[in-house]
Amino acid sequence: MPDFYGLSPQRSTSLRAKPLSGIRVLDLTRLLPGPVATLHLADMGADVVKIEDTEAGDYARVMGRVRETGNPGAPPMSDFFRLVNRNKRAMRLDLKQPQGREVFLRLAKDADVVVEGFRPGVMAKLGVGYDALAAVNPRLVYCSITGYGQDGPYADRAGHDINYIGYAGVGDQIGTADAPVVPNFQIADLLGGALTPVMGILAALIDARSSGRGRHVDVAMTDAVLAHAILPLLGFLEHGKTPARGSGMLDGGLPCYNVYRTRDGLWMAVGALERPSRVR
Repeated sequence: MPDFYGLSPQRSTSLRAKPLSGIRVLDLTRLLPGPVATLHLADMGADVVKIEDTEAGDYARVMGRVRETGNPGAPPMSDFFRLVNRNKRAMRLDLKQPQGREVFLRLAKDADVVVEGFRPGVMAKLGVGYDALAAVNPRLVYCSITGYGQDGPYADRAGHDINYIGYAGVGDQIGTADAPVVPNFQIADLLGGALTPVMGILAALIDARSSGRGRHVDVAMTDAVLAHAILPLLGFLEHGKTPARGSGMLDGGLPCYNVYRTRDGLWMAVGALERPSRVR
């Protein structure tokens, strides 16, 4: 059976390796965006090593229901943590200590990718920023995932998904004419902080294979969301302003593309934009 990416093995006597087989990723990220990005890489065959600090580690370990893993010696962990960190190996390092930095530099020397989600400047302060790692491994692809990028007036600000979609203008577009709503899908975290980094990492890996040089992939989740806000941007280009919330072609402005309550108290989604489906 195909996996999430439709990567079915060839019908032969041996299984074909996945496309990222042989790629090693050092994952320093926490919570949702970075772990989902490296989860996608792991699903495509990469060897992902999740590296946590020696204290609390990834806070996702205790978010939501926490239960025993069933593996002797493994600590209890949340279902959320297991969901976004499956298919990875794990270790703990204290990068604030010389011994921890030394171990990490040795790991980076043989790695293909490093993914981190700290505030700008934290990795450099620890002595394991892009310049330090590129010095020991020029082919390394180093990806930083932040809310607002490595520089600029908002670079050092903390934030979450709701802040990033708000600043990108997408939060204002979600909801009805009466009020915006908080979506139950983390657009900035998953589109901006997971899929966008994966795209940049894969492109940089291809370039490193041919050029022998890696690069620093700087992902700002807010920028990534704005870049994908196609219809609001189209409205601005056509009319000088974004469409009012709930009035656009794909957000409730058309009766043929909307949701309707049914007699049994549920909801039905209607999507009939093409002319043949509307005129019969």
